[in-house]
Amino acid sequence: MTKIQNYKPVYDLEERTFQFAKAVRLFIKTLPKMIANIEDGKQVIKASGSGLRFGESIGVMEY
Repeated sequence: MTKIQNYKPVYDLEERTFQFAKAVRLFIKTLPKMIANIEDGKQVIKASGSGLRFGESIGVMEY
């Protein structure tokens, strides 16, 4: 059995996470401007972008 070296997955998780955060922001812009939507929208935007920090942790692990 051979060992696979330098294996890279077929998907780029960092890019997918970025695209998700971008899509969330576009969706939030379509919501009516109501107090509840504004406050909830802020939280959703923060949560959607928090996955982008995963790239920072991967970078730290590589070096």
